Amino acid sequence: MHISSQQLYFTGVHHQPTRRPLAEEEAGMLPVSILLVVGCLIAPLHGVPPIWSQPEQVHVSYPGVHGSMVVTWTTFNETESVVEYNEWGGKLFTLVAKGNATTFVDGGSEKRRLFIHKVTLSGLKPGSAYVYHCGSEAGWSDIFYFTALNESLEWSPRFALFGDMGNENPQSLARLQKETQVGMYDVILHIGDFAYDMDEDNARIGDEFMRQVESIAAYVPYMTCPGNHEYRYNFSNYKNRFSMPGDTEGLWYSWDIGPAHIISFSTEVYFYPEFGKDLISKQYEWLKKDLEEASNPSKRQTRPWIITMGHRPMYCSNADKDDCTMFESIVRRSLEDLFYLYGVDLELWAHEHTYERLWPVYKYKVYNGSAEEPYVNPRAPVHIITGSAGCREKHDGFIPKPRDWSALRSTDYGYTRMQVLNSTHLYLEQVSDDQNGKVIDTMWLVKDRHATAAWV
Repeated sequence: MHISSQQLYFTGVHHQPTRRPLAEEEAGMLPVSILLVVGCLIAPLHGVPPIWSQPEQVHVSYPGVHGSMVVTWTTFNETESVVEYNEWGGKLFTLVAKGNATTFVDGGSEKRRLFIHKVTLSGLKPGSAYVYHCGSEAGWSDIFYFTALNESLEWSPRFALFGDMGNENPQSLARLQKETQVGMYDVILHIGDFAYDMDEDNARIGDEFMRQVESIAAYVPYMTCPGNHEYRYNFSNYKNRFSMPGDTEGLWYSWDIGPAHIISFSTEVYFYPEFGKDLISKQYEWLKKDLEEASNPSKRQTRPWIITMGHRPMYCSNADKDDCTMFESIVRRSLEDLFYLYGVDLELWAHEHTYERLWPVYKYKVYNGSAEEPYVNPRAPVHIITGSAGCREKHDGFIPKPRDWSALRSTDYGYTRMQVLNSTHLYLEQVSDDQNGKVIDTMWLVKDRHATAAWV
């Protein structure tokens, strides 16, 4: 099947997002008073005491249940957990949902107490936009909006992907803020390493980061996996601040979207055994079971794409002596065979503060579909490393000569866009923030066959 560039939402300025909740032609649907506060990006300055009952750090996530969305936010004293919302264009706040707050005590010297509120909105109409605010009678957030995920198998979801974004030098953030708010993305995938670091200054750096990303994460599901910079106090800031599907505090989970099954997992279980050596086997057994279920012929026929996201890559050609630079990489040795066995199509990584696209690879051998079209029916998984969103640690370097399995490398700050077009076509492109949003790499992954049959 031929897919033209006109069918992609991000291949040029002539494309219009499929939905733009704040487009000029729709602005009249909201009162002027609301237009003045939607998307307001006010955040407390560092060192200024927060307003204790005022909701902040608002973000939404998909709980893996059709017709649902979770709204999460923080206050600094105990209040009710309420979301008032309505379908776009209707009377404001006609619907009410209530949830609960948990007390998060940071592990730092001050033992700061944060109240993390979580409310699940259910019965949402797929593909419909909703306006909401959250809080209680003690204080309400700004007004935000989101679109309930489309549940059709024919839907072509659009993603922004990146890792390693800090609250200092978050170079890609401004561009991502604007693109998210004009409707370019359906989901954000943050592939580990937040804030640098969320626990620092008794978790105030975590607060600042969550305020910064509110301008993205309050509008589209912000889906995450843990990275090495979250490790302190047994990943407590990560586990408490985010609301992911499943019952593992966001360490590993999976969910379905359009024609894709997405698996998020923790590479960090291999590097921090002090938090439980049993997590290695627990995660592995869960991954195996999840991949078995996703690879069931009836399931794979309806959702053929299996996409994984984990922080530390199996492969990389960086010059920093990280695990991925080692021939016997711990992550590769632990998971490569499993992912190959179940025909994982695409593996998304971060950790290295660079962008690198690999040829289809298994056990260091390249398995291109053909010399002319390497990503058409490739015979091994494709790896993308996208860890250059921007943080205080700046860039990583590459070794001078790329490995045989390395297709393209860039040290520019930036992020990746992805669209799963249908059961056979998936598109990725890399955006350089250093070059004012220029697309510096594109790739079509085309597969007539999925699962292990694709490797033959």
